Amino acid sequence: MKTLSLESGETSHEAHPENSKINGVAILEFTLRFLAAGGTLASAMAMGTAEEVVPLLSQSIILNAKFSDLPMFTFFVIANSVACAYLVLSLPLSFYHVIKRADKNSRLLLVTLDTAMLALVTAGASAAASIVYLAHEGNSDANWSPICQQLDSFCESTSGSLIGSFVSAFVLMLIIISSAISISRS
Repeated sequence: MKTLSLESGETSHEAHPENSKINGVAILEFTLRFLAAGGTLASAMAMGTAEEVVPLLSQSIILNAKFSDLPMFTFFVIANSVACAYLVLSLPLSFYHVIKRADKNSRLLLVTLDTAMLALVTAGASAAASIVYLAHEGNSDANWSPICQQLDSFCESTSGSLIGSFVSAFVLMLIIISSAISISRS
């Protein structure tokens, strides 16, 4: 008969197998948080640097497009920048959860703020997506023609930043799910 002897103050993963699962989820959450921060940063930078100048009608008319011309794109850059800053600032607390099993209060705080950041990123991406759609397709009822035929580089940059932002929103959803799993197991 094999006995398990532990000195006072020591723990073993064999004695508490749920600790290793929680730490595995915490490692996943930390990694996802890092990826979401990178995605929101890349999206904000791609949109923030989107600019193109195109001459029309033999150089007599110049078409200039930049992200700051449209408030929805400005909101998109601000929303992704705020989310990126939050995700970077939350990395130390998330790393603390990897090292040591933290109480529910810090996890509840993170999941609440993660949900707010998911809403912010989704709102910014949705607002910008409506303008990018109009740029690509136009609106014949409003007499708006598509401009992406003339502003190809600008439209590619804005479309790419939208993809990155929606991927970051999906990663934030995964972070919230993993946080909920961690809370339910503790």
